[in-house]
Amino acid sequence: MRGVKSLLVLVVVLAGLGAYVYFVEWKKPEAGEAASGPKVFSAKADAIDEITVKAANGDRTTLAKTNGTWRITEPLAAPADEAEVSGLVSNICAVDNTRTVDENPGDLKQFGLAEPRVEIAFKTAGSKQAQRLLIGDKTATLGDLYAKLPNEKKVFLISGSFDSTFNRNTFDLRLKTVLVFERDKVDQVTVQSGATTVELARSASEWKLDKPYQAPADYGTVEGLVGRVQSAQMKSITSQEGSADLKAYGLDKPAATVTFGMGSSRATLMFGAKADASTVYARDASRPMVFTVDSSLLDDVKKPADQLRRKDIFEFRAFNATSIQITRGADTLFFEKVKGQGKDAAEKWRQTRPAAKDVDASAFDTVLTKLANQRAQSFVETGGKTKTGLDSPAMVVVVRFDDGKKEEKVTFGRAGSDVYAAVAGQPGAAKIDTTEFEDAVKALDAVK
Repeated sequence: MRGVKSLLVLVVVLAGLGAYVYFVEWKKPEAGEAASGPKVFSAKADAIDEITVKAANGDRTTLAKTNGTWRITEPLAAPADEAEVSGLVSNICAVDNTRTVDENPGDLKQFGLAEPRVEIAFKTAGSKQAQRLLIGDKTATLGDLYAKLPNEKKVFLISGSFDSTFNRNTFDLRLKTVLVFERDKVDQVTVQSGATTVELARSASEWKLDKPYQAPADYGTVEGLVGRVQSAQMKSITSQEGSADLKAYGLDKPAATVTFGMGSSRATLMFGAKADASTVYARDASRPMVFTVDSSLLDDVKKPADQLRRKDIFEFRAFNATSIQITRGADTLFFEKVKGQGKDAAEKWRQTRPAAKDVDASAFDTVLTKLANQRAQSFVETGGKTKTGLDSPAMVVVVRFDDGKKEEKVTFGRAGSDVYAAVAGQPGAAKIDTTEFEDAVKALDAVK
């Protein structure tokens, strides 16, 4: 009898275990698969053409789609942030009822739905009646939100993640780009800061400085500046309609003005006084509004010409050099790249003067690479207070490259432990890394 009882207990335990495995484990969502309930709305994303959002701060914003483009129509007319609106649309279609809390609640206050914090209303193409979602408080665990439809009594839960998507004020939903222009068409940049003017011009794929002096500009740095301004976003809007008293924002005498030229068209951004510790006032010259931007944007715009100047001392690279002349004191060495002997023979470098001889290919490639890698750390005026040693050169290098079509001459000078380089045809001199220069000299000595 005891054995029968034990068997019955075992059967019950196994049945319970099987039920647990079936209902808890086998029915559990796959890893990475979120549990979800029925969709609240059946609308298709591409059919939604009007949305009204009431945010927790009281803002009520209406957006409408015309010819595929979203615009704010209330409380003002302005372009909408397409990414923000896209988030609204996709989440309207994705919101689901994770669990019904109360089919017939007596008091909506306990759910924060007597006066909903957030409301979403939308219309689809051809519909006159808007569909709405009322959103109340977060649950005690803060993981979900109480919600309901206005034409139904029941209160249900939606994911707490929808709060950050739907609780958007008018500023959140508007386009916040500070200056709209076509980046790939920019061929001129002018920065006016006080009495200083910096002008840059692009020819093909190269940028050059025209003011305050003429010199090659660093392509990456200039393109970075253009991209930084194009992608800059407003931090806040101070005056929607602008103000006749620009002095209040420091915009009567701007701290800096940057203008981008695109052929005959122009786009200008003006920077004013500090708004707070991290922002400054600014305005697009073509619009009346005054807004704030991150103060670091002003710092980038006000970069002096020396920081925009190309830092590479040489333009040539080891692979495209065709001849090089190096003078140190009374000695001058000439090297040329020549064709090798025999079928399919590779090109090689030879010393042609003062004595003709072959040079070790690897060792000479090191010389070319180390010269080509010389970079400016800073720039100084020549003939000024800074001693550069250029009046008694430590080395003069003349390189021809690009099949001999281009030539550049660089003079190196020593002043104590410092080394300077002056590029022919360019103003001033560059202070370069002493160790990098000495490594190039050692590589040359190894070839000699």
